Amino acid sequence: MTTTQQQGNALAVWCIVLAYNGIDLTLECLATLRVQDYANLHLLVVDNASTDGTVETLRAQAPDVEVLPANANLGYAGGNNLGMRHALAHGADLLFLVNNDTRLDPHCVTALVEEIQRAPICGAVGPMVYTWDNWQTISSAGGVVDWAAADAINVGVGEIDQGQYPPRSVDFVNGCGIMVSKAAIERVGLIDERFFMYWEETDWCLRMREAGLDVRFQPTAKMQHKAPLTWQQQSPLTLYYMGRNRLFFFARHGRAPQRVGAVIGATKGLLHGVVQNWRTGNRAASEAARQALIDGVMRRWGRRSLTFSGARM
Repeated sequence: MTTTQQQGNALAVWCIVLAYNGIDLTLECLATLRVQDYANLHLLVVDNASTDGTVETLRAQAPDVEVLPANANLGYAGGNNLGMRHALAHGADLLFLVNNDTRLDPHCVTALVEEIQRAPICGAVGPMVYTWDNWQTISSAGGVVDWAAADAINVGVGEIDQGQYPPRSVDFVNGCGIMVSKAAIERVGLIDERFFMYWEETDWCLRMREAGLDVRFQPTAKMQHKAPLTWQQQSPLTLYYMGRNRLFFFARHGRAPQRVGAVIGATKGLLHGVVQNWRTGNRAASEAARQALIDGVMRRWGRRSLTFSGARM
């Protein structure tokens, strides 16, 4: 690992790579983390009970990386919380949560550290996220919550990066790569595990903003993420968690009239998903939307054991 500063003067950054299968992706992600130009970087992989031998392979092929196995699939929220508790107990100043299906530019960590230090009240900062196939097509340039549409929007999706998105405050940053400070966690707590996966980073960022902390986007920090850009490419199980947790998110944030309107909008969106997907023959997606609506109304949060046309979590 090359450095641009003396490790003794650098804040301790713990990079927590969350893995659930996909060992080849995890090894590729780690390869890009090893060449970061930030000095004081500790690499930790939290394995969410993978079935592809991730833990054994990492211990054999990546002895420089600490591996923390979970005893079950804890989802994005629980897996990252497990890693953050471990990192904080071992002296972390900053925590950088990274999905295993990402690749990072060598200057990514340094740019994020500089940004989070530049704003004294900054609780979290995220990079420019590109698609997997190139370093020009934007996947996320920060996020905005659209209360009228009851949605959380990744800014710039599908656009070519021409420098149109400067460093700025945002509502949230994409959870595939988010750096948070120890002070932010001390103020607002860890990720709410009732989300299990999806919408949890949006909730976390809004909790920081509600506590008086800034959430920032820094485009000189760059990474790629292997993720679909449209909902049509998502699995039924993903659609379930996104739909259910959308209801959960809007039921707990915003002023009363704003909150009521957003919950109604999210409910209508799920009803539309039930009907439209049924009409087009996508029965699994229709069932996912229906179950998301039922569980949202019944306030059944956390991990759910569900099957939609062969997809199971």
